[in-house]
Amino acid sequence: LLQALTMEENNLSSRIRLLTEMEREYEGFNQAVRLVMQCAGKGTLRGIHGPAANLMKAPSRCAVALETALGAGMQNIVVDREEDAKAAISLLKQRNGGRATFLPLTAIRGEELREQGVEDEPGFVGIASALITYDRRYDQIFRSLLGRTVVVEDLDCGIAMARRHQNRFRIVTLDGQIINRGGSMTGGSMSRSAGILSRANELEALGRRREELKEELASAKRGQEEASRALNAARYELQVAEGQRRAAEDAVL
Repeated sequence: LLQALTMEENNLSSRIRLLTEMEREYEGFNQAVRLVMQCAGKGTLRGIHGPAANLMKAPSRCAVALETALGAGMQNIVVDREEDAKAAISLLKQRNGGRATFLPLTAIRGEELREQGVEDEPGFVGIASALITYDRRYDQIFRSLLGRTVVVEDLDCGIAMARRHQNRFRIVTLDGQIINRGGSMTGGSMSRSAGILSRANELEALGRRREELKEELASAKRGQEEASRALNAARYELQVAEGQRRAAEDAVL
């Protein structure tokens, strides 16, 4: 048991190191986002909060739906003011670093969907912006990105909902199919590789499992030590008994 637990902990630690490195290097983000975040880390740029995907947490069940709903918006960089966005854009131009979209906290305004009866529809999971957790200062950012998107169980529920509400808002299914506002549909197979939100969820789950493993390992080690002490005691008792037996045999002789 101890060996199996140790192997699992080693495997978990390796996976956590890999995912942590991917997070640190902004793996999965485009060149412009990585450049801006590297410069922000060095102090070259100020007022940079980070890409939207890194400023929120999504429940595992809804991660695919929310990644799909955000789309390119996951890579939008939140900044303090318009001037901070201007400085970052200038840097990207100077270094030929590609293009990025910036969301100044002082400028972005959004609102959540207020569609009568949508919460009572079959298959309704939630308004996308209400399914995530984030610092309240980013309220307007995430309402702007996700406030008018509804997450539903599956495409059948989505189609029925879209019909009843005349396609007035966007609908995303848990497996990542989209019914756009106006009625167009986007869908198909999803990439098997973990997305940015899925990676963050996996990292969190692995961290919890590693803590559990530490406790299990400590318990197994205590059990092994107790078993070792019991074995040594039993060996000692056996040696004493052997001595007594030999003494008794000598007495008989």
